[in-house]
Amino acid sequence: MPVNPDSKLEVTAFDWVPDFARGYVRDLRPRWACEEIGLDYAEHLISAINRPADHFLFQPWGQVPVLNDGGVRLFESGAILLHLAEKDERLLPRDPQGRANTLAWLFAAYNSVEPMLFELGNVDIFAKDEEWAKLRRPSLIEFIQGRLGRLDDAIGDKHYLTGEFTVADIAMATVLREGVEAGLIAEQPRLQAYLDRCLARPAFRRALDAQLAAFSEEAGPPAA
Repeated sequence: MPVNPDSKLEVTAFDWVPDFARGYVRDLRPRWACEEIGLDYAEHLISAINRPADHFLFQPWGQVPVLNDGGVRLFESGAILLHLAEKDERLLPRDPQGRANTLAWLFAAYNSVEPMLFELGNVDIFAKDEEWAKLRRPSLIEFIQGRLGRLDDAIGDKHYLTGEFTVADIAMATVLREGVEAGLIAEQPRLQAYLDRCLARPAFRRALDAQLAAFSEEAGPPAA
């Protein structure tokens, strides 16, 4: 639970990714949301190496996740999280200000924080030997530190972004995980404590385990 092959709610995910990406593919986000509210879902696993042609009909860039909710299809993890959150007030408060706060933080995670951490991943992993990446990294780190410092101030002594756990915390926590290896989160003690609280939730652990369990070595590229 909640992975259920017979569910009418289906999450498309990859059946294999390289080691560095395991636990970070974005189908983790809807999986976590489903776990938080006990909403079962089926897995539709596709190849990350030879992505099926019909997948591009639902996701123009061939990425995951894609959600199929009884025939209603969505792509982009933020849109999917919002769709799922509409089903349960534990993820999206029904009072107007609580809803507004949650939506603002959901968009903040993906617009004000993730792009810089995504760029850092490109600099540190995919372009690490390129001269431009070496030149870009110091100013990028400085900019990220400024953003995270402001986020640390905004969280303050609150347990979660709006006080209570919402879908915005799923978005923000999965984004912040991308900065852990670079040591950027540990520089902000309140932010580190916030992330630790989010990742200590049993629903996160179940979502992570489900994603990892879906990977098959046989689906990967042939051994060299």
